[in-house]
Amino acid sequence: MRVLHVGKFYPPAPGGMERVVQLLCENERPEVDSVVLAANTSPHTVREVWHGVPVTRVASVASIGSVGICPTFPAVLARTPRDITVIHEPNPAALVSDWITRGRGPLVVWFHSEVVRARWKYNILYRPFLRRALTRADRIVVSSPRLADHARELADFRSKCVVIPFGIDVERLEATPAVTARAAQIVAEHPGPRVLFIGRLVPYKGVDVLIDAMASVPRATALILGDGPLRGELAARAAASGVAGRVRFLGALPDAEVVAHLHACDVFVLPSVSRQETFGVAQLEAMACGRPVVSTDLETGVPWVNQHEVTGLVVPPGNSERLSNALGTLLSDEALRNRLGAAARERVEREFTTERMAQRTVSLYRDVLAGATC
Repeated sequence: MRVLHVGKFYPPAPGGMERVVQLLCENERPEVDSVVLAANTSPHTVREVWHGVPVTRVASVASIGSVGICPTFPAVLARTPRDITVIHEPNPAALVSDWITRGRGPLVVWFHSEVVRARWKYNILYRPFLRRALTRADRIVVSSPRLADHARELADFRSKCVVIPFGIDVERLEATPAVTARAAQIVAEHPGPRVLFIGRLVPYKGVDVLIDAMASVPRATALILGDGPLRGELAARAAASGVAGRVRFLGALPDAEVVAHLHACDVFVLPSVSRQETFGVAQLEAMACGRPVVSTDLETGVPWVNQHEVTGLVVPPGNSERLSNALGTLLSDEALRNRLGAAARERVEREFTTERMAQRTVSLYRDVLAGATC
């Protein structure tokens, strides 16, 4: 079968959704002829094979936020042969193109996350196209049961929803001799308990809450990996709170450095404060490295992935006191950290590998083509 994945962009363009689409395509290919259609970041249409996957990157004449403006996208979509179309949403170019071309044939919508925009803009400019695609979709894929239960746009379509959790490349995270050696250097550079955060420095990630919490977690150091528009403001907040020496902003690091920091930390923290954090792939990576996680009780997959008192601790979003208490509990109890970390690693190996994600997805395609009912 030939499956067309319609993404916003595709690697090497960065992004969590882009990485998921790449892992899907590469791991499906033993059984599926996966091809990709996405926006380019330049005014040229490029057809290439990227890591074994045929990719068409459609010319973009401009961009609005993170959305490429691609006038020829509908035409390219219409003439691309496939047995199934998979639209990875949020993706306005794909939704509008599907509407313009009066898209027909088997359709799967992979609902990665809700769109968080001004309500009036969303209702006028986005929602009609999304609802049309959801209405005609044979299946809607969500990464967790909680996303299906709480996403507003899925309320009328829950009978179509199928849970396929995101998977990660576990081999990439192994403690090789080089990783172990670098992790030992990081431990020497940052003695004492180490709390690790990885992500964009944007409001919904809740790093401001983590900084406030660190004031009540003595001796511990928070290592902040990632960059973003709030970096200066967050650094100033750390200084004003008297924890600048224990909150280290390390910026965006190469992948090998990220893996080494995962193995060097004692606890991983995901302090996100809004539903924009739909799953938290970074916490999966920490769990795969045997690290317990402190995350927040959002109406998304975040607390479904990190199970309270099983693989880590879950606290209310935006509550620095509860966050500091949870960090303090784990950092002061090595046996508890080891027990939760071992359970975290086992959960990833059982449920969240790329192989499991691909197997479930290929099975879904077969059901759709066979006309199976939900």
